[in-house]
This record gives sequence, C-alpha cells and structure tokens, in this order.
Amino acid sequence: MAKSIMGQMIVKPTVENIADAARKAGKKGPPPVHLWNPDFCGDLDMRIARDGTWFYLGTPIGRAGLVKLFASILRKDGDDYFLVTPVEKVGITVDDAPFVAIDFEVSGEGDDQLITFFTNVEDAAEAGPDHPIRVTRDPETGEPSPYINIRANLDALIDRKSFYRLVDIGQHEQHNGESWFGVRSGGAFFPIIPSSELT
Repeated sequence: MAKSIMGQMIVKPTVENIADAARKAGKKGPPPVHLWNPDFCGDLDMRIARDGTWFYLGTPIGRAGLVKLFASILRKDGDDYFLVTPVEKVGITVDDAPFVAIDFEVSGEGDDQLITFFTNVEDAAEAGPDHPIRVTRDPETGEPSPYINIRANLDALIDRKSFYRLVDIGQHEQHNGESWFGVRSGGAFFPIIPSSELT
C-alpha cells in the first residue's frame, strides 16, 4: 500500500519488503546497520518475547531463516528497538532482551578461561570486556536475570540451564572491595552475587 507525500510515493513498510532489503544488504557479510540512517517509517506489529520467539501480527514466525534475517538488521537506539535497512527504519517491541543465549562452551582455565556463548539466532560471542556478562535481580523476589552482550548494544538473556552451568564453574573473587561469586572469561571477572549471600 502506497501513499503520496509531496508528490513522492511512500510505500508502507511490510515484513516482505523489509526482508527483501535485508537479503540484498546482507549478501556480502553482516549488514552494517550502524552505518544506515534511513527515515523512521513507523512501528511494525512485531514483537520478540522473553523466550526469544518472534511474533508478527500476534502469530509466531515459524521460519528460522526469516527470524535470523530480521535479527541481522536489528538495532537498538536508546531504549528502542528497530529493524533497519538502507531505506527503512521500523520500530518493533522487545519484551526483555532480543536474543536468548541457549548454550556455551568453555576453553582454557584460570585467567585464560574463555566462555563462548551461542544464541537462538546463531550468533556467537566470547564473554570478555567487549562482550560483558551482567546479572540484574528482581527487586522484589531477588530472582537473577543474567545477560551477555552479543553485538553493539544488543543483549541475550542467558537461559536457565546455561546459567546453572555458569554457576557450576563460578568462583569467588574480590570485586569493588568485597568478595563476589562470579565467572571469569576473556581476562575479566563478571560478578553474579555477593559471596556473603551464599553463606
């Protein structure tokens, strides 16, 4: 559907034309969404649930390839999320983090330990200064929500089974003048919970 603004035909964004633009833009590697500054074209009825499921018009998007394609052109500006192509920028809703870290592998040990996370959209990130792990806690229940930064300022919620595995390889270290339990990766220590709360 198109409308005319000052003699110019403006095409309303659809999932199909955004997907087509993303395919074209990504033919030679990851789309450089940080370099694109198209006009904002409005919001799209698309939502990413906390479990990583993408919805369009209230219906789950069942094609993994399409979800991966949309994930490749996702950008966060401030607190808002957008799908960005060279010619369009549309807003979408994200319930928590846009990705879910569903697994990880560990190599090395001690200060040389490296934890590599894998997401539901097939991204990989090595935890370290460039991809920090952080844990927030519900102020009422104390329930932890662990995240890892995947790219730019896009995070993945670390799923429950992976978080339990992280706890299994955790250790106590000094952090900001007190003892914390956390994990080490890429030469950095990531605190999870104060040691005093575990005794």
